[in-house]
Amino acid sequence: MSILRKLTLIAGLSVFSLSASAEVAVIVAASSGASPDKGAVANIFLGKDKSLKPIDQKSWTPAKDAFYSNVVGKNEAQLKSYWSGLVFTGKGTPPKSVDSDAAVVGEVAGSGEAIGYVDSTAVNDSVKVLFTLP
Repeated sequence: MSILRKLTLIAGLSVFSLSASAEVAVIVAASSGASPDKGAVANIFLGKDKSLKPIDQKSWTPAKDAFYSNVVGKNEAQLKSYWSGLVFTGKGTPPKSVDSDAAVVGEVAGSGEAIGYVDSTAVNDSVKVLFTLP
């Protein structure tokens, strides 16, 4: 393997490591008076609590993995199984999902009734951070 390929590989792994270790912020609109705790947020994203409209991420990103592992207590397979069962029985529908952190911030900022999670680097003044996850 050439030295250039090795350096490129090392640089790529370093960038991946940095992005995988970023904090995740759970957010609501800056003007929102809502301040649910971790348990309530889990129930919102599982469709058990309708107090806020959850905005999910389409892809299984490091932020989504951290959120669902630490807040909801489910991995990707468990989450798919959970929602499949509810959809099949007509007892629920999964949260609206969008393509990126920026889209989550936009959806949440535009609604006083929405909640989402993003990589903490995507947070701006249009949203309020409820709590962060490592």
